[in-house]
Amino acid sequence: MDFAVPRELEDYYAELVSFIEAEIEPLVGKDDNIRFFDHRRENARTDWDRDGLPSCEWEELLRQARKVADEAGHWRFSAPKKYGGKDGSNLWMAVIRDRFAQRGLGLHNDLQNEHSIVGNFPFVAMFDTFGTEEQKQEFILGGFEGTRRVAFGLTEPDHGSDATHMETVAVREVRDGTPGWRIDGEKMWITGMHVATHCALFARTGGTAGDAKGNTCFLVPNPTEGLKIEEWMWTFNMPTDHPRLSFTNVWVPDSAILGEEGRGLALAQSFVHQNRIRQAASSLGAAQYCVEESVRYARQRKPFGEELARNQAIQFPLVELATQCEMLRLLIYKTAWQMDNMPHEEIEKTISDKVSMCNYWANRLVCEAADRAMQVHGGIGYSRHKPFEHIYRHHRRYRITEGAEEIQMRKVGAYLFGYLGPRKGEFAAG
Repeated sequence: MDFAVPRELEDYYAELVSFIEAEIEPLVGKDDNIRFFDHRRENARTDWDRDGLPSCEWEELLRQARKVADEAGHWRFSAPKKYGGKDGSNLWMAVIRDRFAQRGLGLHNDLQNEHSIVGNFPFVAMFDTFGTEEQKQEFILGGFEGTRRVAFGLTEPDHGSDATHMETVAVREVRDGTPGWRIDGEKMWITGMHVATHCALFARTGGTAGDAKGNTCFLVPNPTEGLKIEEWMWTFNMPTDHPRLSFTNVWVPDSAILGEEGRGLALAQSFVHQNRIRQAASSLGAAQYCVEESVRYARQRKPFGEELARNQAIQFPLVELATQCEMLRLLIYKTAWQMDNMPHEEIEKTISDKVSMCNYWANRLVCEAADRAMQVHGGIGYSRHKPFEHIYRHHRRYRITEGAEEIQMRKVGAYLFGYLGPRKGEFAAG
C-alpha cells in the first residue's frame, strides 16, 4: 500500500501556490479589497440595503479571480477535458481543497460563496451523466462561459432533509400544442437564485409520498412566470443568497426534464457525493488551520512569564484535534481514491456511507477546532480580527446543509446494519 501523495500532484500544487502568489494575492492587495478578508469582511461582503445579498463589488472580485484562474488553466481542473478541463480526479481535488483551506481565508478559496480558483462542478458530472447532448452543450459549456448558472432546487419548507415527501408537484399539461408540465409548490434554501439562469427543480410526477421513485428534475428558467422569490433568509453567516421560493402555475416543456422521468432522486444523489467529499476536505483543511494557528499562538504567548503551550490544558485538546485531523485525512483521501476507481453511478450503491462518514465528521471537527482556537487565543480569538469566528459561522452550516449530519449518520447506519449497500441481506431472518 502506497500512501504517498503522487509526485505529479505535488508538482501541480506547487504550480498553484506560485499562481496564487503571482496573480491572486495582488488582487487582494489592489485598492481596498482586503476589506473582504479582514475584520470588515461580513459588512463589506453584504449589501444590507438589498435584502442582505452579496454585494456587487464582492461578487465582481470573485468573478475576476475565476477569470484569471480559467485563463491560466486552473479553474476547470476537475472538469472533463472535452469541456476544457483536465479530468481532475476526486483524490486530487481532495488534496487541493484540504491544502487550500489550510492556507486560511483568501481569494484563492472562499467557501462562503463556494468559490475557488480550482472550481468544484458537481453539476458538470450530473449533466454529463444524465443530460441530453443539447443540455450538455447548453449547461456545461454555458456554465463555463457564464451564460448559464443552475441553482439546486431540492429542499422544501415543510420537509427539509426528507426529499421523498415532495409537496412540489408537476402534472402533464399541453399548452399551445406543446406537451409539457405544470408545476406548483414551494422550495427553501435554494442558493444562488439572485444570479441563476435556471433552477434544477425537483417535483413529484408520480408515485406516492415517501416513495424514492416518482420525483423528476426540471430545468426551470429564472425568471419565469409563476416563479417568485418570497424572501431571502438571513443566516448566521452573512451575506445570504438562500431564498424561499414559490412556484404557481409554472409551465415547462418536456425538454426541460433532466434525466429520466421519476428518477430524479438518483440524479440528486449523483450531485451530493462529489460535493460532500470535496467539502469534507475543505472542512478538514480549515480544522487543521485552526489547530496550527493555535499551536503557533500558544508558543508565542507568555502569560505569567511562561509559554502558554507549557500548560497541558492547552496541549491536550489540541493533541486530540490534531489526531482526529490525521485520521480523517486518511479516510477522505482513501474514499476519494475509491470514487475515482468506480463508475459514477456505483458510488451510491457501494461507498456512499464512507462519503457520509467523511462529511459529517469533518464538519463537526472544524467547528470544534474553530471553537478551541477562539479559546486558546482568548479575547482576540473571539474578535473579528482573527478568522476563527468566520470559520465557525461558515462551516457550522455544513452540519445541516450538505445533508444534515443526522441524515448522513442514518445512511452510515443503513449500510452498517445491512439495510442498504453491500451488506444488504447479510442479516436476513433465519
